[in-house]
This record gives sequence, C-alpha cells and structure tokens, in this order.
Amino acid sequence: MTTQSLPARTSTPARNPEDKPAGRGGRRLLRQRAGRQHHAGPLSYVLLGLMAVLSIFPLYWTMVAASTDNTRVSQTPPPFLPGPNLFSNLARAWDEAAMGKAMINSLIVAGVIALSTVMFATLAGFAFAKLRFKGRNVLLMLVIGTMMVPPQLGVVPLFMMMAELGWSQQLPAVIFPTLVSAVGVFFMRQYLSEALPDELVEAGRVDGAHSLRIFWSIVLPVARPAMAVLFMITFVHAWNDFFWPFVVLDMTNPTVPVALTQLSAGYVRDQSLIMAGALLGTLPLLAMFIVFGRQIVSGIMAGAVKG
Repeated sequence: MTTQSLPARTSTPARNPEDKPAGRGGRRLLRQRAGRQHHAGPLSYVLLGLMAVLSIFPLYWTMVAASTDNTRVSQTPPPFLPGPNLFSNLARAWDEAAMGKAMINSLIVAGVIALSTVMFATLAGFAFAKLRFKGRNVLLMLVIGTMMVPPQLGVVPLFMMMAELGWSQQLPAVIFPTLVSAVGVFFMRQYLSEALPDELVEAGRVDGAHSLRIFWSIVLPVARPAMAVLFMITFVHAWNDFFWPFVVLDMTNPTVPVALTQLSAGYVRDQSLIMAGALLGTLPLLAMFIVFGRQIVSGIMAGAVKG
C-alpha cells in the first residue's frame, strides 16, 4: 500500500502593518497619503502676522518720518500716519546727498563684491569639500580662524596698502579687500559637503573630466541655490557697509551709506531729511528682493528636496 505524499504547506509571512500596501487599493491609499496636507492652526497665523508686522514696522516708520517735517517728528507722541511731504523730502535728500552718484557707486561695489565672492567661495568650497590634497584641514582651519579677527585691526595697514597702490578715494580700494570672505567659503563648503554626492565627482573623473570641467558641469548646477543665497547676503552686506568706505572714500566719490552722512552734518539735524535719505538707500534693496526673491526661495526649496 503506497501513501501519497502531500505537498508541504507554505506559510505566508505575516504582513507588517508598516509595509506599503500593494494593489490598486494600496496605490490609491498611497496617493491619498501623499496628497494629505498639514493645515496651520490659528496660533500659527497669529504668530506669523505678528512677525510680519514687527518686520515691516521699521520700514513703515521710516516712510512716515520721511513724509513729515522735523517739528512733527520730534513731537510726543510721534506721528503714525504718513504726511504730505514725502516726495519733497525725497527730492531734497537726493540733491543734498548726491544720491545718484552714490547709488551708482554702491551698485558697482556691491555687484562686483557679490559676484566675486560667490565665484571664489564656490571654488574654494568645492576644493575643501570634495578634493583631497595635503594640508586641506589646516588651510580650512586658517580660513575659519580669520573670522575670529576683528576687521578694525587691519584698517591701518590696509589703508597704507591702498595708498601705496594709488587707490585712495577710489572704488577699487573698497572692492579688492573684500573680493572673497571666509564666511562665504565656509558656507559653500558646508553646503557642497551635503548636497554634492561623491559618486557624481567620481563619475566625472571616470569620464575623463578634469577638475574645472567637473566644477562647471557638475558643481555649479548643484550649488546654484546656495550661490543665490550667498549672492543676496553678500550684496546686502556690501551695500550697507559703512566703516571701510567711510575711511577710504571721500564725499566726492561716496557710496550710499557715506553719502547719507552729509544729511546729518548740520548743527540741527533734520530727522525727516535723514529718514528720506535712508528710504532712498533702502529702495534698491527692496526692488532687488521683489524681483529675485521668489527665484531665490524656489532655488532653496529645490535644493532642499532630495530625490
């Protein structure tokens, strides 16, 4: 009598509740989960509105003070509504401070400094982040160490150097000492260390590309969001810089912060005129942020998404 062997029963593993569901219903559930959005509560809107008011209030107060006269600004309580003298005060500040030439000088200085800082900092950041060479860590520590030195300590030797080069009272004396910054190098190094995979660099090496080719074709597209942020920060800092341009330039060839000092040179300071000049100096920065702010924010968000 022969016995027929039954096939061994295969046990199905228990499904982990955290596993992704399969099938048409599972895909529909995944789409529902992916499309789910988190809605902010009332407290979030209150906090965001409060922060927006606190951020906009200094600019609003500058406009209010620039639109009144000096007597009204000095009263207690001060005015909180715009007055009728805005355009007349802006015209006076434009003429008395030579704001036309100052804005052109500031645009040249800030633009050149921002472009050179972005390019040199990206090159140095790529070298410190992805290239292997002797003394890399030592050089990086030296670059970071320069951030600890107060810039006021180098004013006298730097001024003597600019005088020897014949650049005193000229724009190159403001531009060349700040063509690159240690903060920018460290910022780009940290960004490229995380955002640029080593496999992309090695793939470029395998294809026979040299370092400059890798930098142009691989590094620049990856570093574009950080470069946009660094450009904006550097441009604003160079536009608002007062100390070194005030030392090396004179009133015949000023930048915007240096030109604004002419508005407070009188025996009695006209606060409304000073605020009008400050408003004129702020408008180009606001215009640049309005034009390029959305691209910068979208670039940051694109760089933050990992595929």
